[in-house]
Amino acid sequence: MNRYKIVSLVLAIALLASLTHLMVSQDEGHGCAKKCSAESKSGVVLQNILSRKSVRSFADRPVSREQIDTLLRAAMAAPTGRDMRPWKFVVVEGRAEMDSLAQRLPYAKMLTEAAAAIIVCGDMSVTDSHGKPSTNWTFDCSAATENLLLMAEAMGLGAVWTGVHPYEERLVAVKSALGLPEHIVPLNVIPIGYPKGEPHPKDKYDASNIHYNRW
Repeated sequence: MNRYKIVSLVLAIALLASLTHLMVSQDEGHGCAKKCSAESKSGVVLQNILSRKSVRSFADRPVSREQIDTLLRAAMAAPTGRDMRPWKFVVVEGRAEMDSLAQRLPYAKMLTEAAAAIIVCGDMSVTDSHGKPSTNWTFDCSAATENLLLMAEAMGLGAVWTGVHPYEERLVAVKSALGLPEHIVPLNVIPIGYPKGEPHPKDKYDASNIHYNRW
């Protein structure tokens, strides 16, 4: 074999090695990109969860119907037992209605400042294949509420869960103020608006509350 063939063979082997290295690097880079992307996404989600706080003071600034719709889309993406979706949502934007609810509810006085409110309700007319209403409606509506609260945080809005169910006087107050039919039971009232000031979340993590495998 003459030297030209030897040089050509060496160059071919070197080129093949380079291409192989490049392909491996690209595969590793692609895998890293996927992993980094997943880690970045999970980091954003966790940060949003940890940043959520109960906002009880609101700036004089309106909230749009589009923003309300986004909150409700998030709420209705929540898990629900047997996919029954026993929830209804009443959106209150009128100042008179907001002030009336604030007067009637002991822990919802911030409604006088909020731009809007969403009342998360259980619909007792929603039944299963045996004609029975959901026994999990409070769980399902609570999951929907948490989705709503997290979405509000992600959108730069403030919100707070103010309880209605199971307090009889609050149930009567909300049902009468909004003209709710008998089969619609309000679980809570969520004031919505832009936060006033800079409220801070609470760090509630406590390792002593965690048990692995058994108590």
